[in-house]
Amino acid sequence: MKKKVLSAMLCVAMVGTLAVGCGSGGGKDTSSSSGDGAAKSNEDLKIEIVSKGFQHQFWQSVLKGAETKAEELGVKINFNGPNSESDIADQVQMLQNAVNAAPDAIGLAALDTSACLDAIGQAQSAGIPIVGLDSGVPDAPEGAVVANASTDNYAAGEKAAEESWNAALKERIENATEPVRIGVMGQDATSESIVNRGLGFIDKIASLCKESGKTVTVEGNEKYISDSKVEATSDADVIIEIAVPSQVTSELSALDCQNLLSKSDTIAIYGSNQHSGDAMVTGNKNLNKFGTGEGQVIGIAFDSGATIKNAVKDGTFIGAITQAPVSMGETVVDLCVKAAKGEEVSDVDTGCQWYTAENMDDEEIAQNLYD
Repeated sequence: MKKKVLSAMLCVAMVGTLAVGCGSGGGKDTSSSSGDGAAKSNEDLKIEIVSKGFQHQFWQSVLKGAETKAEELGVKINFNGPNSESDIADQVQMLQNAVNAAPDAIGLAALDTSACLDAIGQAQSAGIPIVGLDSGVPDAPEGAVVANASTDNYAAGEKAAEESWNAALKERIENATEPVRIGVMGQDATSESIVNRGLGFIDKIASLCKESGKTVTVEGNEKYISDSKVEATSDADVIIEIAVPSQVTSELSALDCQNLLSKSDTIAIYGSNQHSGDAMVTGNKNLNKFGTGEGQVIGIAFDSGATIKNAVKDGTFIGAITQAPVSMGETVVDLCVKAAKGEEVSDVDTGCQWYTAENMDDEEIAQNLYD
């Protein structure tokens, strides 16, 4: 009888030992910030955001949106970034500090993903979700970045085309009795964001022209020609010419603009980023061709540096597209909170805005205009 009792007691002890072992032994440590996030209330959540350049006006606008959303949701955020977008080592250290702080989520716009890989790997191992913003974290390890808050650059290019079409291009093209030319200036043919801004504009203009019964062809840079949806057409009513400099210099881009302005059939030029928009202003200095008057060339830009804003304000450009950094800041905080709580998240287009001399001082637009 004593043997049976002793045997039963040993069995109970073994079961107890196994239970403790299962609770504290192998498997992923659920005490990480990600594991706790789902159980935490918003006021207990901690989010780190590492931007590309804290002092740049664009990032100050992102910060404004992030702080607004953080206050709305009742979460704590720490927003940081290097002094300039060339300070890669500084950003890497800031990201490492963010990971060491064991937050519930991290927002990151990487200057150089390869330089950030160690810290990204540590975050992934600790179960800390990363949300990309702006250009995000291209080529990050699979699963490390759960979502991105960024501008849909193709859609932004389409918006530039549609707004300028409604404002002036439609009338010019439909009333033209001879072929006309629209220039598209790209800083390069390698950057995904710049190429997509160009392609969105090209494809949308071509579609609008066809709706008006006009034929369209594309010429110039081979990358844009091959990636656009426009089929080459001889004797087209509208020629879209893409100009990309052999090297990314202000001088070469300004020369591209001058060449386009010097062609008698050019009715409009679109610059797909700040570099190209600035070069359009430089290229126009001695020619004075931009404007909306009889025989002038319609100028359309992207981004909102001081030179472009002044050109819009004084009528040199008919308008320009700005990204929406305030919305970007709001969105990245919202995505971080959801990811920290284990909710399903996906990429979000943070949008863009068309601004003109008439609306650029409106509060909703002005908060997104950056130098």
